[in-house]
Amino acid sequence: MPTRPVTPSPSERHWEAFDQLATMVAVVRPDGQCLFVNSVLESVIGLSRRTLTSRSLLEWCREPAQLLEALQALAANQFSTRRFESALRRAVVGATEPLPVHFIVSQIDHSHERLLVEMIEIEQQTRQDREERVAGQSQVTRELIRNLAHEIKNPLGGIRGAAQLLALELPSPELGEYTQVIIHEADRLQALVDRLLAPHRKPHIVSDVNIHEVCERVRSLVLAEYPRGLQVLRDYDASIPEFRGDREQLIQAVLNIVHNACQALAEQIDQGDARIVLRTRVSRQVTIGKQRFRLALELHIQDNGPGVPESLRDRIFYPLVSGREGGSGLGLTLAQTFVQQHQGTIECDSEPGRTVFKIVIPLP
Repeated sequence: MPTRPVTPSPSERHWEAFDQLATMVAVVRPDGQCLFVNSVLESVIGLSRRTLTSRSLLEWCREPAQLLEALQALAANQFSTRRFESALRRAVVGATEPLPVHFIVSQIDHSHERLLVEMIEIEQQTRQDREERVAGQSQVTRELIRNLAHEIKNPLGGIRGAAQLLALELPSPELGEYTQVIIHEADRLQALVDRLLAPHRKPHIVSDVNIHEVCERVRSLVLAEYPRGLQVLRDYDASIPEFRGDREQLIQAVLNIVHNACQALAEQIDQGDARIVLRTRVSRQVTIGKQRFRLALELHIQDNGPGVPESLRDRIFYPLVSGREGGSGLGLTLAQTFVQQHQGTIECDSEPGRTVFKIVIPLP
């Protein structure tokens, strides 16, 4: 028979701090009866706090015996913490499959009458680990590229200057063609070095940014370049607020991704059925690089191209890695750098016929 909802006493109101976490949290009795659930658990299961605190957490665990055994072991002081993996049933409409989660059961007071159950979505944990790994790799790569670019730049100027002086001394105009090749190639390398150093040179100009103005600017530039055979569709959430950022950097980041999509869509553009979708959404309780944000902007850039080759999917944000002949391999690297300078992340999900780049940036 269901027990009555338990209202936290004044000394227990600090449990409301659990609402600030990005993970699912419940405070329960040793028999599984819920005393408190945080807002994330409410949202994931799809029931209100009042309803959940009138029932047992065991009802929502796919393997309730395993959870009960852990709760009773901690209540008997056999362990201070217990971890295991299971799944969480949900009452959300359309959620037919249980959600795989990592359970962490801990003691929170000396009476052992209240136990803390933290549930971390396994996919979320994997994503956070991946974001941390990518951020670390990006930092190392940026430092390497910046140092390498500086080392290349100094002798490059000397080579170009020597070629110019040599051209003045050569008796035959025909021989001047060779010095022009040297000068031209030196200029080409100089332009590449300048692109590598661009994110570190330009000042970060912060102002109020409307993400839809950014998207519309990119859309107009791309449609001017590809007036036929390409649709750039909008799917905007008009409620997204402005945020502080560098508008030009974000335009360049989105433009680089859309340009890459257009190049991948070359065959579809010729056939007249190429499509890119710019989709904006608000995401709640987002964790980026171990920091939690109440709201975040999600910008999805989706195309119906052939997809990113599987051999490149783990390396597409590395500098000088390109999937097309003659590509510099810097467009996505610069896009990632600009997004990271806004405390955001960028990731790619690709399969034949559907490639989505997702940019996530914290909102105020």
